[in-house]
Amino acid sequence: MEMPDLTPDMLLKAYAVGVFPMAEDRGDPELFWVDPRMRGIIPLERFHVPRRLRRTVRSGRFEVTFDRDFEGVIEGCAASTAGRPRTWINDRIIELYTSLHHSRHAHSVECRRDGELVGGLYGVSLKRVFFGESMFSEAHDASKVALVHLAARLIAGGYSFIDTQFITKHLSRFGAVEVPRNEYRVMLAEALRGEATFANGAGAEDLEAILRR
Repeated sequence: MEMPDLTPDMLLKAYAVGVFPMAEDRGDPELFWVDPRMRGIIPLERFHVPRRLRRTVRSGRFEVTFDRDFEGVIEGCAASTAGRPRTWINDRIIELYTSLHHSRHAHSVECRRDGELVGGLYGVSLKRVFFGESMFSEAHDASKVALVHLAARLIAGGYSFIDTQFITKHLSRFGAVEVPRNEYRVMLAEALRGEATFANGAGAEDLEAILRR
């Protein structure tokens, strides 16, 4: 279903009731609403870092930053690769979420190596929920490292869970679970009654605490 009048404000209202937009592929200008019957989430109290990845995070292999290059991250997520020839992020998605970023409702995590952007993720922050949208990686483990740093910041800021929309084997290793739509809506409503802080970030001790779980 085409949504010609969709605005950033309408997009936030859609997230607040549990729906989000997608495109069929990168070149399709139209969007449609998605409301999964089973929703993927990562409860932050059970976020888990796989053992091998802990060593990678501690090694400092990547320089990790927040909100330094939102446009670069979303373009990286939208790009087709050999393993992912089609993506659901079209020009309209890029425009809408970039607008949300400028209003501090959408955030990015960047991983750089030797100054070059090699991976990251982006998503929407609303009250005590972070809605993860997409991630990309041009270097082994870059997007996973970004996710660990994001989780540490969200825990420090008082968030409740990461909405992953769908669940994959990759995300289940971090503690992602599926919940039915009705259960998800109850969790969402509860989390939207509270407040959290994204901007203050997490210190080295917060990151180490999540690695020791």
